[in-house]
Amino acid sequence: MTTFNEREKGFENKFVYDQEVKFKAEARRNRAVAEWAGAKLGLTGDALEAYIKEVRKADLAEAGDEDVFRKLKADFAAKGIAVDDADIRKMMSESFAKAISDIESAKG
Repeated sequence: MTTFNEREKGFENKFVYDQEVKFKAEARRNRAVAEWAGAKLGLTGDALEAYIKEVRKADLAEAGDEDVFRKLKADFAAKGIAVDDADIRKMMSESFAKAISDIESAKG
């Protein structure tokens, strides 16, 4: 194998690894924000677990995070709970960063 081929393979492996970490981190993030939102919505037990599944399903609606953001925002509005957009986005961002950190530390 030439040096170029080895580098190309290395980049491909890194890309696959990065995508796997991103997927796992988004799943963990979705669970964390669903638990946070569920607590604000007064959900517990089976209702909370069902809500977590709804949030995960919402994440499949489109690429990116806006689908999850819109779901959380709509759910808060439906219950008359005032939560700033910035607070939702901050929770999503912090949960994603923590998920990445947890995944990376588990690998090392």
